[in-house]
Amino acid sequence: MTQPIDPQWVIQAHNLTKRFGDFAAVERLNLSVPKGHIYGFLGPNGCGKSTTIRMLTGLLTPSEGDINVMGLSIPKQAEALRQHIGYMTQKFSLYDDLTVKENLQFIGRIYGINADQCKKRIDQLQSTYKLNQYQHQLASTLSGGQRQRLALACACLNQPSLLFLDEPTSAVDPQNRRDFWEQLFDLSEQGTSILVTTHYMDEAERCHKIAIMEKGHIRADDTPKSLMDNINAHVIEITTTDLRQLKQILIAIEHVTSAAQLGHRLRVLVSKNISDPIPWILHQCQQHNRQLKPQDIRLVSANLEDVFVSHTGQPISCQPMQHEGEHHG
Repeated sequence: MTQPIDPQWVIQAHNLTKRFGDFAAVERLNLSVPKGHIYGFLGPNGCGKSTTIRMLTGLLTPSEGDINVMGLSIPKQAEALRQHIGYMTQKFSLYDDLTVKENLQFIGRIYGINADQCKKRIDQLQSTYKLNQYQHQLASTLSGGQRQRLALACACLNQPSLLFLDEPTSAVDPQNRRDFWEQLFDLSEQGTSILVTTHYMDEAERCHKIAIMEKGHIRADDTPKSLMDNINAHVIEITTTDLRQLKQILIAIEHVTSAAQLGHRLRVLVSKNISDPIPWILHQCQQHNRQLKPQDIRLVSANLEDVFVSHTGQPISCQPMQHEGEHHG
């Protein structure tokens, strides 16, 4: 039985599972998204982010579990939900043979918005997302950043209370990504709830709350700051010579979760089971005939990538790459 939704949550899912044959793309996922927040799914391609969004929007029927979105039981009431949400897919679902304005007009007709209201809304969106000068240009001729702004405008045409964004910045440059996030904060300030998937650490850090996903499971769920403050590992940086050799020594030692080189530094995660990690690492290096000076090593604050590694065991870039939605997303 679907459980009643608490009014503070815009999305609640319980034991959400999706199987494709013997493969579980999402398994027993529990999720609560607060109203008015930007909530992020952080994880590599293939971890289940897109599959989860498609179940939450009613596009995909779960194998098991309950979904309540904006007080509606999904997928049973998916048709009613679609009038109140916006959805921006990974690939920018635009019609390349239509102009900017024609794309917006087409979306307006899909939502059944009357002509006068639609014209007013399109004028607003073209101004907000700096599309006025491109309104008669075919979507196929737009740059990545311009297509992204048009896709967001299309997703917002019906003034949704809840916006789903599936890796919306994967095809754009860093400046356009930053500009895009400023637009998301504007929408959030106006009361729009946003669920966004990403595999960029800097984007995840911008979210009010995030869920770290791996292999169809949520491994952690909290604010980025809380996750970084409460990481279950010591984070240590080592500055010395022969970092490649030192890395191979350290990653073979029990209680070292990971070691990654960042320029002239080696960033090492050590289990919290080790109470005094710096003397412990110095001793481990001596055991392997490698001398480190105390000034070469220091404790540092965790970043979100450290958190991801501590919960999944490997960096996000080392995860298997596959296209979500092709049965494995």
